[in-house]
Amino acid sequence: MGKNDSARLPPLNALRVFDTVAQQLNFRLAAEQLNVTQGAVAQQIRKLEEDLGIDLFVREAHGVALTDAGRAFVPNIRRAFELIGDATASLRAAPTRLTISATPTFAAKWLLPRLSEFVAAHPLIDLRILASEQLSSFHADGVDLAIRQGRPPFGPGLEVDFLFAQALIAVCSPALLASLDAPVTPASLCGQVLLEDSHNLWPEYLELALGQANVGGSKRMQFNQTSLAIDAAIAGQGLALASRFLVQAELAAGLLVQPFAAELRGTQDFYVVAPRKQRHPKSTQAVRQWLMREKEPESGCMG
Repeated sequence: MGKNDSARLPPLNALRVFDTVAQQLNFRLAAEQLNVTQGAVAQQIRKLEEDLGIDLFVREAHGVALTDAGRAFVPNIRRAFELIGDATASLRAAPTRLTISATPTFAAKWLLPRLSEFVAAHPLIDLRILASEQLSSFHADGVDLAIRQGRPPFGPGLEVDFLFAQALIAVCSPALLASLDAPVTPASLCGQVLLEDSHNLWPEYLELALGQANVGGSKRMQFNQTSLAIDAAIAGQGLALASRFLVQAELAAGLLVQPFAAELRGTQDFYVVAPRKQRHPKSTQAVRQWLMREKEPESGCMG
């Protein structure tokens, strides 16, 4: 089709009005559907009929009726709009589904509270959070990005970004701390509950904080996830050990306090890990960059 042929096409908006009036057979109802005035609808139809040199409607007392030419015009115009809709839909990018693997504690205490901001900024990325203590496979489990705790190197086929140091502190509720003698000594912890996770680092921490690995008279409560120990500490059920960045929000809100100033530097730091060959490179990079930006407020607290 040449430029001259294209110039003879009626305005698209007028054709859209025609299609709506053909469905409603009433200018007023068509105007309501199009959210314009009835006069605007009548004007568009009049201009279209003038442009075509053909009457498309017959005006009646309670509406309009299609002429023979109008009835013949309707199916072709409707099919044209469907083709435009299909072509437009095919150009719009479908959301990319990205799977992030993380431990339940990291997901619950750090990742989930921040996800709303990411979702708002990246509407074309659908996130799937795979929370598990087990290491997930990038290929078998369809994982695109993982937050893993460990020591590099992780493997030649992986891209790795340092996220957080494992800097362990003791935390408890303000009420529990108020019940302890100040300053806190081994004797102060007699009868207190030490909330343990699967890492069992209390002896090493107590050696650092108090000079002895075991405290006589203390009790132990075991959890398989650090997040449960943190929640138990908030509830006043004992003292927990956790990486500082995981409890930063609770410390700032006054839900938790530190009974000791000591900070135990662990050997299992937190890293963002992704395969070098990625299914969705742009989306994966967007998540990686977001994670690295989100860690910055806490970086000054890591020591």
